Amino acid sequence: MGILFYILISTFLVSLISFLGAITLFLKEKLLNEILLILVAFSAGSLLGGAFFHLIPEAIERVGIEEIFDVFLYLIFGFCTFFILENFLNWHHHHAMKHPEIKSFSYLILISDTIHNFIDGLIIAGSFVVSFQIGVVTVLAVALHEIPHELGNFGVLVYGGFKKTKALFLNFISALAAIFGGLFGFLLSKKIGNSTIFLLPFAAGNFIYIAASDLIPEIKQKVSWIYFFAFLLGIGIMLLVK
Repeated sequence: MGILFYILISTFLVSLISFLGAITLFLKEKLLNEILLILVAFSAGSLLGGAFFHLIPEAIERVGIEEIFDVFLYLIFGFCTFFILENFLNWHHHHAMKHPEIKSFSYLILISDTIHNFIDGLIIAGSFVVSFQIGVVTVLAVALHEIPHELGNFGVLVYGGFKKTKALFLNFISALAAIFGGLFGFLLSKKIGNSTIFLLPFAAGNFIYIAASDLIPEIKQKVSWIYFFAFLLGIGIMLLVK
């Protein structure tokens, strides 16, 4: 049970990173509004960086170059799934939602981040099953990756219409998926690799769709080098965090 304890503690601590957005609670509304689009641009870059520098290479490494077609097939499936889901959310907003001011991509962010956090839990579980040292290194890598990712997510949720406190709460609920991923990974430790073969490229497709279809068009509405720099910074951080 020692390994399970390390997995649960690690995934819980990683989940707490989602509360980093709380620092914005102390900012004045005017200042927060000014930095929201910067966070949106940053999130777009980190989503693309996470997809191309982490999720896709990890999936290819797990299946081998001879099965690379399957990786991109799952990626396209993830992309198309969110295309269909967003259209459904837009239709649902138009016909039934009580809060149409909340943009549909806010819900997509929550769904994709839940999948992403579940995968993080699987990866953490798999690393601790191998050895304690590898587990610790993996947790540190995941934590460094999650800091910019969760800050960007919070900014997108607030920009998409959620109140700051609700955005924090929903972001944390989404982050808790890491714990379930860790538990699932421990219980099925011998099949972790097979579980992530589908989830990794599927999540990458989600990330690419949200960044390209929803977030980048938002920052294109206002031409500014600050947004482009924030976008590149998001990509750069994902490149550095290996």
